[in-house]
This record gives sequence, structure tokens and C-alpha cells, in this order.
Amino acid sequence: MLTVLDVLIKSTDYLDKKGIESPRMNAELLLADILKCKRLELYLMYDRPMTEKELIKYREYLKRRSTFEPTQYIIGTVEFYGLELKVSPAVLIPRPETEILVETVINSVCKEDELRIMDIGSGSGNISIAIAVNLINSFVTGIEISESAIAIAEENLKKYDLNKRVSFLNYDILSVNKNELSDFDIIVSNPPYVSMEDYGKVQKEILNYEPNIAVTDFHDGYKFYREIISLTTQLLKPNGKIFLEIAQGQSKKISEFMKGNNFKEISIVQDYQNIERVILGVKK
Repeated sequence: MLTVLDVLIKSTDYLDKKGIESPRMNAELLLADILKCKRLELYLMYDRPMTEKELIKYREYLKRRSTFEPTQYIIGTVEFYGLELKVSPAVLIPRPETEILVETVINSVCKEDELRIMDIGSGSGNISIAIAVNLINSFVTGIEISESAIAIAEENLKKYDLNKRVSFLNYDILSVNKNELSDFDIIVSNPPYVSMEDYGKVQKEILNYEPNIAVTDFHDGYKFYREIISLTTQLLKPNGKIFLEIAQGQSKKISEFMKGNNFKEISIVQDYQNIERVILGVKK
């Protein structure tokens, strides 16, 4: 009978031959979901025999992953900023890089302040929920064009009992009613920033499975930055702050957009690979 260790060795080799990055980690995450344990707990279960039912389900998982379907969609969850969130193909999978965006927002304010925050393009609700959990007096409004994404975000909201402080609205930010939304202290966004030219070069997992409207702006990669920065001059309070996740090489142009829209104190935060990841500024 195959043990947990036997299965991990075989599945890691299988995924590696299929061209999956980090095959061992993927094998462990998929198996942990089936055994309903944490990934690290597998190391204490190496001698545990696998049942036939477990093996059948695991083979199904591996087959799906071998076609580059993201592990997070297969198991239906992702960990983000210490939170376990539901995900589906309706939403972009939250990335570790976006944790830098959340952390920058949290570290920029007094945690006791009562703040009105807007999250533009809220997707699974990961940014809104992570901020609300850590800024206990904040009120967060997530703006999202996809009704399917909002449904996922609202499920995540219920899990963390934040319905009184977080809400998700079905808006196209490019045609938002500025009279309904105003006087925010903070606006945060991780907009689609892959240009149409580069979209065909992204990983197969992204190209074939993640929602394209959450990845590319179908333009030059700067479309949403222009629109969001222009819009926030009307939505933010004086001295309100904007925080944007950016891609490598985009900081110079986005900084120029911000300066041209009366933002001051513009600064850049790098991620753990020393890539410029977040840009922020203060409304004059």
C-alpha cells in the first residue's frame, strides 16, 4: 500500500515532467487538501497509508494540475496575509506580492483611526478583507465590475464576520458615479497592468485559467492607472492617500501621472526581490 511519502515522491516527479514549477510544493498542497491537514503536517504523516478513495481523488487533482490549472482553483482556497480565502476561476488568484500593498497601507496609518477606504477592482476581496481585519476601525468599500467576483468576495466576507465594515459594489470604475462615492481617506488598487502586447507571454496558468479582465487592460498596461489616478482626485479627501500595486518598470510613468494630478510625497516600495511593487502618494 502506498504511503504519503511514496505518493509525494511519485507525484513530484510526475508534475516535474509535465513542466510544473515548484512540483514538490504543488504536490504537497494538493495532498494536504485531500487529507484535510496543513501542508507542514504532511511531514509527520509520511508513513500513513493512503486509501484507494484518497488516491483516486489525488490522481484527479494531479491530472488537472498537469494541464496547468492553478492549484488554488483546484483546492478552492488560497492563503493571503494570514487569511484563508475562497477563490474560483471568477477571480484573480491573490499573489504574495499584493501582500506588500496591504502591508504598506496598514503601516502608513494609525491603526486606531477611523478610516474610509476604497479598494478598486476588489476581486476575491483579499485586499479589502485583509485591511479591515488589521485596521479595526476602518470601513472599506470594494468596487468590482464582475458580479461573479463579488459573489466570491461576499463569501469570504462572511467567513471573517466583517459585513458591518466591508461592502462590495458592482461598479465599472471607468463610469463610476462620482456623486455616490466621495470623501475617502485612502484608495487602494491592484489594477490589471499587463499590456495586450505582453498578455500572450504570461504563464500558462494565467493565460488559460485566470480571468483576463483582471490581468490585462487590453491596452498599454497603463489604462487603469490613468483612469484611477484621475478619478481619485475627486474621490479622496484633501491629504488623502493612494496606494497602487505596479509591475516592474512602470514606476516612472505612473509617478508622472500622479504628479500631473496633484499628488505629492510620491514614493515607491520594493518587494522582497527588490522589484518596485507599490507606489503611493498624497493628494494636495
